[in-house]
Amino acid sequence: MITNDAVVFGILISIISLVFITSNSQNKICKKFYKFVPSLLLCYFVPSIFNTLGIISGELSNLYFVASRYLLPASLVLLTISIDLPQILKLGPKALIMFLTGTFGIIFGGPISILLVSYIAPSMLNGADSDLIWRGFTTVAGSWIGGGANQAAMKEIFEVDDTIFSTMIAVDVIVANIWMAFLLYGAGIHSKVDKVLKADSSAIEELKIKIEKYKSQINKIPDLVDTIKIMGVGFGVTAISHFGSDFIAPYIKNNYSYLEKFSLTSGFFWLIVLSTTIALCLSFTKVRQLEGAGASRYGSLFLYILVATIGMKMDTMAIFDNPAFFLIGLIWMAIHASLLIIVAKIIKAPLFFLAVGSQANVGGAASAPIVASAFHPSLAPVGVLLAVFGYALGTYGAWLCGILMKLSF
Repeated sequence: MITNDAVVFGILISIISLVFITSNSQNKICKKFYKFVPSLLLCYFVPSIFNTLGIISGELSNLYFVASRYLLPASLVLLTISIDLPQILKLGPKALIMFLTGTFGIIFGGPISILLVSYIAPSMLNGADSDLIWRGFTTVAGSWIGGGANQAAMKEIFEVDDTIFSTMIAVDVIVANIWMAFLLYGAGIHSKVDKVLKADSSAIEELKIKIEKYKSQINKIPDLVDTIKIMGVGFGVTAISHFGSDFIAPYIKNNYSYLEKFSLTSGFFWLIVLSTTIALCLSFTKVRQLEGAGASRYGSLFLYILVATIGMKMDTMAIFDNPAFFLIGLIWMAIHASLLIIVAKIIKAPLFFLAVGSQANVGGAASAPIVASAFHPSLAPVGVLLAVFGYALGTYGAWLCGILMKLSF
């Protein structure tokens, strides 16, 4: 019904505003409701309802592109400039273990889920070309291990048909976002989950306390100059990162094309790497003190807008078009999630590591910091660092997954 992005953007901002107003209301009904439903989850889910009902269109809108290319890097900069990198490194190896567990779950979950559906409900796959199916699902594997660049790489490597590719994008987006919804909900009750997992989250709590203590020392009432400084740093670094990305990615593609398998020819990859790296360098300078004027607050706002644009791309009714493919996707994600929970229980890893380790695979640089910041804004860079690692593994992992899925038929 509405195709004007200015109007759509106004709707999304209104949804976010309404969620925040009600989540901070003293109304008993609102307080009880938000005790169980995180506000971040609603900022994602409500736009998806608008998209499903045909009021707005995630497919026709350019808002996600704008949010992911302009607001996401600026958000990462503003969330990262105040980070205490040495303290993050003290979080230990559990974050990396959970990330690799998530990768393992995607690689082997694909062929296992196909085998289960073909054995339990073979009629659902009757008439479907097995060659098209496994080739199509390689693109889902690419997206769920590395991201869009790796997904595109799998499409070319395995010569995926355009028709099946569009279906797989729907499987990718809907199943991944359903899982993200669970993680966002879990972030709201992470203390209870950590008790069940018997996890030691003291290092994470220590980091959060140290960040809050630092904020209290530099807090000030921001004026217009402070706000302009924050925007200047956020979007200035974003501009530099775009400039560098526009130079580096084509240069590598033209001169070292074999590095494409590492996603080093992806402009988005370099955009995220450059913006995060520059911000990490700035965290050792006086720029870090901009946190006192609310740098991370603006960064969080940009992330909420990104969440709304991601939700806007989800059509919950698309699941009924190809139920067999979505069933495979759901089983696949269930295997990924189950493996993460089992390993988290064994090594007593807190839910934060499970959630970020998963999203660094499944969601990449666009979603990992969102889930991380749901636990605490200062933890967003942890998600970014793991997501960048996922880019490097994505092509290899998805290729191996593709070969295993081919053998499963």
